[in-house]
Amino acid sequence: MPEREETSPATPGHQRPPGKEQLETATTVFALLADPTRLYLLWLLSRGEADVTELAASAEAARPAVSQHLAKLRLAGLVQARKDGRRMVYSLRDGHLRRLVTEALSHADHQVTGESWHA
Repeated sequence: MPEREETSPATPGHQRPPGKEQLETATTVFALLADPTRLYLLWLLSRGEADVTELAASAEAARPAVSQHLAKLRLAGLVQARKDGRRMVYSLRDGHLRRLVTEALSHADHQVTGESWHA
C-alpha cells in the first residue's frame, strides 16, 4: 500500500466561509495550475528545490519558456527563489500548494486509470 502523505489539519481560520478576496485569489491559483507545463513544474518543485536548468531538462521544455513560467508563478507568490552562487534555485512557497498539486494529480490519476476512489 502506498505511503499516505500526512497533512496537518486546517486551522479554525481556514474553515470559515471564503470571502470574495479568497475566492478571487484561489481562482488565480487554479488559472495558473491550468497550464500543463506550470503544473508539472510545480509537481517537480513539490519534490524539492531546483534551478531553471534542472527544471527545463525534467520538463523537456526550453529554458526561456521555463523561466517565463517560473516568473509568473513567482509573481503570483506560488514559488520563491534564492540565489545560490550564479544560479537561482526555486522552491514552493508552502505546504498548502504542495498538497493542492499532489491532490489534483492524484485525482487525475484516478480518472485516467479508473482506479477506485477513496475518501
